[in-house]
Amino acid sequence: MDKSSQKRLIIGLIYLIFFAAVFWFLYSIFKPKATCTDGVKNQNEEGIDCGGICPANCVKNEVKDFIVGETGVVESSIAGQYDFYGQVINPNNTYGSKSFSYDIRFKDENGLILAERQGESFILPGDKKYIIENNIGSDKHPISIDFSVTDSQWVETDDLYERPDLEIVNKSYNEITSGVGFSEAKGLLKNKSPFDFALIRVRVILRDMAGKIIALNSTEMRTVRSGENRDYRAFWPNRFPGGVADVENQVEVNVFDSDAFAKKYFQSLQSHGR
Repeated sequence: MDKSSQKRLIIGLIYLIFFAAVFWFLYSIFKPKATCTDGVKNQNEEGIDCGGICPANCVKNEVKDFIVGETGVVESSIAGQYDFYGQVINPNNTYGSKSFSYDIRFKDENGLILAERQGESFILPGDKKYIIENNIGSDKHPISIDFSVTDSQWVETDDLYERPDLEIVNKSYNEITSGVGFSEAKGLLKNKSPFDFALIRVRVILRDMAGKIIALNSTEMRTVRSGENRDYRAFWPNRFPGGVADVENQVEVNVFDSDAFAKKYFQSLQSHGR
């Protein structure tokens, strides 16, 4: 490059720097200043226009309490024992519960407790599920049931949350005509998600023509790989009253127990622990 070209290049760079400085100066004068009403999370705000140097009026989504749906008992296959079912509904679309406690109490006509059982479970955002407890011993059929849900540990879902993609196909129910036992429910579980699961539970709920629950059962599958199809079977050794018209399946996988899965889709919400 000759001296004339070098000189033109240097002059061009000087002009460029000059105009850039002028532009930056004018932008700094006329650009909107960050405020507590600009609808943007800036400055040292904890939320949009709140916290930090702004008023501490950050409003978080309120977590709604569980809704308890239908509850009831059916006779177990063992004399003097009963199977309980209680529906839990999570009305929150952005909060799941990694753990909650429940208490079941069977009562007689005078309100006296015949039997009691406690347990723990989980629920995903916007989900509804049946809590099922088998073989609760009681001297007589309960007249009423108290079912309460407490001590929920809420977690907030992030934008990447996806429900585990598990599908039940080819489900069937048949009475056993030869061999041991009364009846069985069978089907095929498809793990269509990109994750392997250490434990999957399949709850089987049998209903009669009127839609009333008449029998309950469950089975477990361990180490179900991504893309795997697995047969399952639930077995009733003894006859139960009523005729089966519909088979309902509830598939459960506790994503909160898997560190790799849970950390990708959930963040703890300590301030909403209940």
